[in-house]
Amino acid sequence: MSSAAAGRKERAGRETSADRETSAGREVGVGPHPEPWPDDPRLDPELLAHGDRRNVQDHYRYWRREAIIAELDTRRHPLHVAIENLEHDANIGSIVRTANAMNVGAFHIIGRRRWNRRGAMVTDRYQHEIHHPDAAHFLAWAREQGRPVVALDIVPGAQPIEHTTLPRDAVLVVGQEGPGLSPEILDAADLTVGITQFGSTRSINVAAAAAIALHTWVVQHADIPEGPLA
Repeated sequence: MSSAAAGRKERAGRETSADRETSAGREVGVGPHPEPWPDDPRLDPELLAHGDRRNVQDHYRYWRREAIIAELDTRRHPLHVAIENLEHDANIGSIVRTANAMNVGAFHIIGRRRWNRRGAMVTDRYQHEIHHPDAAHFLAWAREQGRPVVALDIVPGAQPIEHTTLPRDAVLVVGQEGPGLSPEILDAADLTVGITQFGSTRSINVAAAAAIALHTWVVQHADIPEGPLA
C-alpha cells in the first residue's frame, strides 16, 4: 500500500471511530455493504468495507463526509447562528447540533476559538464554522455581509419571539449560560427577542432557548413538507 493510500485509510479510520454513534451502549448504524458495491463517487470505500456507524441520517450512509457537506450546501438555510464563547460553556455543542439539524448556513464562535465539542455529537464536521476573536470583529462581519443581528436574551425591551417575524437572513446570537449576551452585542443588535415563560424559573437553558429560536425561524421561513415525517 502506498503512503498516500495508507494516509487515506488512516484518516477514514479516525473519522469513523470518532463519528461512531451508540444507543444505550449498543452500536447503531449499518455494517459492511454487501458486494457488489454501488458505483457512486459519493460513497467511501472504507465505510463500504467496514460499515458506517456515524451520526448521520440513513440516506447518507456510506457517503464521504465531503459529499454530505456538498449536498447540504445545496439547500442550506440563509440563517446563521452565533455563540459567545467567553467561559467554555458546555452548551455550545448542543447548540451546534441543533444548528446542524436545522441546516443553518454557518455557525459562529465569538471569543475563544476552542470550545467544548462533546455535545455536538460530531455534527460540527458537516457545518461551516466561522471564528471571531471578539464581538467587534463579529459585528463588523455582520455589517459587511448585510446581515441583521438578532440577539436572544431575556432583557428589558426584548420582543416576544412568538409574535416577532425573524429576518430571513438573520444571524441569531446567543450568550453564555448565566451571564447571557455581552453588552457589546446587546447594544449593537438590530433586534432583541426573548422566549415567553410561564413558570417560576428566571430563565431557560441556553441550548434549549437556542433550539426554540432556531425552530421558530424554520417555522416562519423554511419549506416544510406536508405529511408525516419520513
